[in-house]
Amino acid sequence: MCNKLILGDNLEVMKSMPFESVDLIYLDPPFFSNRNYEVIWGDKGEIRSFEDRWAGGIENYIFWLKERVRQMHRLLKPTGSLYLHCDWHADAYIRVQILDDIFGVKNFLSAIDWCYEDIGGKATNYFKRKKDTIFFYSKSNSKRRVFNLQYKPLSESTMTRYGSYFDEKGQITYQKLKEVSPGAFAKLKGIPEDLNKVWLDKTKGQPLGDWWIDITAIRKGFTEAIGYPTQKPEALLERIIKASSNEGDVVLDPFVGGGTTIVVADALNRKWIGIDQSVQAVKVSEMRFLKVRSAYGNSIVNSYILKLHKYDIDDLTGMNAFEFERWIITQFDGEANIKQRSDGGIDGKTKDNTPIQVKQSKNIGRNVIDNFKSATSRADKQLFEKNIKEGKPVGYIIAFSFSKGAVEEVARLRNTENIIIKLVRVDEIIEVSNKPKLVLDFTEKGRDTNSDVVVQISASAKSDAGIEFYSWDFSYNEEGGFNAELMLEPTGKIERAFAPGEYHIACKVVDADGLENIEIVKLRVNGFVLRV
Repeated sequence: MCNKLILGDNLEVMKSMPFESVDLIYLDPPFFSNRNYEVIWGDKGEIRSFEDRWAGGIENYIFWLKERVRQMHRLLKPTGSLYLHCDWHADAYIRVQILDDIFGVKNFLSAIDWCYEDIGGKATNYFKRKKDTIFFYSKSNSKRRVFNLQYKPLSESTMTRYGSYFDEKGQITYQKLKEVSPGAFAKLKGIPEDLNKVWLDKTKGQPLGDWWIDITAIRKGFTEAIGYPTQKPEALLERIIKASSNEGDVVLDPFVGGGTTIVVADALNRKWIGIDQSVQAVKVSEMRFLKVRSAYGNSIVNSYILKLHKYDIDDLTGMNAFEFERWIITQFDGEANIKQRSDGGIDGKTKDNTPIQVKQSKNIGRNVIDNFKSATSRADKQLFEKNIKEGKPVGYIIAFSFSKGAVEEVARLRNTENIIIKLVRVDEIIEVSNKPKLVLDFTEKGRDTNSDVVVQISASAKSDAGIEFYSWDFSYNEEGGFNAELMLEPTGKIERAFAPGEYHIACKVVDADGLENIEIVKLRVNGFVLRV
């Protein structure tokens, strides 16, 4: 399964996903704060979802969230787990009316308190609220449920107090403590006499409880901050993903937001699916993911599929042929052939193993039909004959368009030989459009205190769908690709000071359909600015 980043209503997307196909789900849904700042991105998809949630107060919010959690329960494997992140506004409702009802009280494992004490926030007549709750539930009580115990570092006082109790492996077990200091063991209430469980480990630390005070909330200026107001720390997701999944497992985040879950899951060699109804959320998540990929290198990153509402026709025709085959077959809900050569004319298959061929071109001719007919009979003669007998397609050909001769040959095969070959246009699988147009211009604005030249760079973009945002890369390198330094900029106008030298500056614009375009300007600065 490929990694997937999907633009859409998570309820509808999850309904289309296979039963028990996910190992771990983390969700950070919009909190029931009843404040307009819950609309973070401000695009049409998010505003529509916001209005749906608030139409009927808390009851409507619970209904809205519950039908989604019900789908998550369906998607989880019996060995899987769910972590739901919320705050005090609706945590009691969520636990009792949603999670206990769907997962069952017996599958409740923890209510984790993530605490983030700081000096911010106002509270004059109550204690400041400085924690979120993360509810941890299992799909079932299966003994094979994935859980990898996490540890926190031992404090200096703990090492001083218990240093003499560690054995040659650097561990303190309850049994070891009992042998060395019966009095100390006796103070640990409720410990069975025969329990030999590891209690402290010099290397790993102390088993982590449900009180997390060692992970700081994201603040402005943090290295990983992308300007997303409710962005969660990578360390928080790393802990959850390590605890309740193994390498190769599938992690789902149905409210992907700023992309923290998919970035961490990918770095930990998990497969992932991220969903959001906001174009901005999905595109920012993709840019963040690609930026991390560039930093770590391709060795940690598998291929991924970006699913939007529309796709640019020029990008599709210019895509690497093998990548296009895999991508369009996946969009067609098929499985691509991993071979790039000697595939016998078969590029993939449907879920019932019916062959698929892909042509990344227009006006496909009659000869393609003849060759594909032979390829399908050779690939699996028994299936070929079975499909003919049952009046089913023996294969599918996907292309941008087909010639009159190809269409006529398909009709002839059906009428005279009962052989059905389905011709599928790309625009029948996905909606195609044109990416936004983009032009960059620059103006000198003077000098700063260091005598560097201040330049205003203006991006002028047009799209029938409307423009969502701009991103900027101030040291663009063609080989490394676009690497956003300013990821979410709404105006298309920036000012920046430049010391003498040559600069390659790239701007990416994203429209309301999720389509994008990049324009690059090369500037040479030496007392003045020259566009080269």
